[in-house]
Amino acid sequence: MLIELGRQAYNALKHNRRRSILTMLGMAWGIATVVLLLAYGAGFERGLWVAFRSWGTNLVFIFPGRTSLQAGGTKAGSEVKLTTNDLDYLQAEVPLIKRISPESSKQSTAAFGIRSGSYSVSGVYPYYSRMRRMDVEFGTFFTELDENTHSRVAVLGADVKKKLFSGQNALGEKVRVDGISYEVIGILRHVIQNGDEDMNSKIYVPFSAMSDIKNTYYLNAIAMEYEGDHEKVATAVRHSMAFHHEFDPKDKRAVFVFDVFADLLDLRVITTGIKILLGFIGLLTLGIGGVGLMNIMLVSVTQRTREIGVEKALGARSRHILIQFLAEALVITLVGGLAGVVLAYLVSWSVGSLTLWSAFIDNANEGDIHLTIDSTTLIASSLILAFVGIVSGMLPAIKASRLDPIEALRYE
Repeated sequence: MLIELGRQAYNALKHNRRRSILTMLGMAWGIATVVLLLAYGAGFERGLWVAFRSWGTNLVFIFPGRTSLQAGGTKAGSEVKLTTNDLDYLQAEVPLIKRISPESSKQSTAAFGIRSGSYSVSGVYPYYSRMRRMDVEFGTFFTELDENTHSRVAVLGADVKKKLFSGQNALGEKVRVDGISYEVIGILRHVIQNGDEDMNSKIYVPFSAMSDIKNTYYLNAIAMEYEGDHEKVATAVRHSMAFHHEFDPKDKRAVFVFDVFADLLDLRVITTGIKILLGFIGLLTLGIGGVGLMNIMLVSVTQRTREIGVEKALGARSRHILIQFLAEALVITLVGGLAGVVLAYLVSWSVGSLTLWSAFIDNANEGDIHLTIDSTTLIASSLILAFVGIVSGMLPAIKASRLDPIEALRYE
């Protein structure tokens, strides 16, 4: 019985070929819009994540500031300075910390041959590169041996290398930083960043060698990689600094604690909201095709009223009629959906990428919006398509299944 009903549904679509094709085109346009909007949302999220990637994930940074609240004998407005002693305090009092690195920075003049420029030079520990997920394109980052032996070696950001050496080889050459020679041992890959820090225009040297151009007792920042709950770590860090620097732990201006994971969670909330909005817009667009499908199926029910009466008189039950008309709607939805997905792939392939970070930063194509249709996008689009197809086909199918066979046979 079900096979026969399916055959009848196919014959009905074949009989009204032009009407069926036009309805399929409407569904195809709708699902193509859904797929492309979801792909745009996913590409937008990936583009933003590229800019935050250099910050790592399980990292907490602290930066010095000024108190805004009075605490004990410390007046509001007092400057809080981070020192190398804070490294020991944090390691002893925050047990979830895996790695910790100071950062002592200075705006210095770097020169090679007749070329020179002003760049930020930072002294850090060797594992700072792993903490920040730095990608060394050429050469290598300095090691613990370089740190322990006070080696004057340097790793250049991509823009520093480009401006000082242009197309020349930089590895093994000497750059003068405030008149002191450092051997170039590595070149960082160009990265896209969101924030005031520009790793592409920085020079990294061992923390021990930084003391040749600056007093490294006072620090510009401390970076910490941790395990466990990010909120507990950030709270413990703030309380430790508050105790040793005598400020109120509630004073967030005394020491700025940058919890990277918390910022990434906020970013995820924003991008998820954007994707939901785009999916809803796509659903509304596909809904227009669904309304067209419902209208065509209602017309089909009206035109085939006598046929429905004959089928019921011959023993067909209401559920068989419902399945027959619902099957017709779902076939139109399926074929239209497949055509729409093919159309979406063609559009995404022809468009390639849409400008995002490259509009503001050179060599930032990686951070643009790439309309890549992945499995998640296809699954979400299929669920939306199935929902619209079932809703659009169910009303006409229910109407057809509830027709009285006697009244249907009398219908002219």
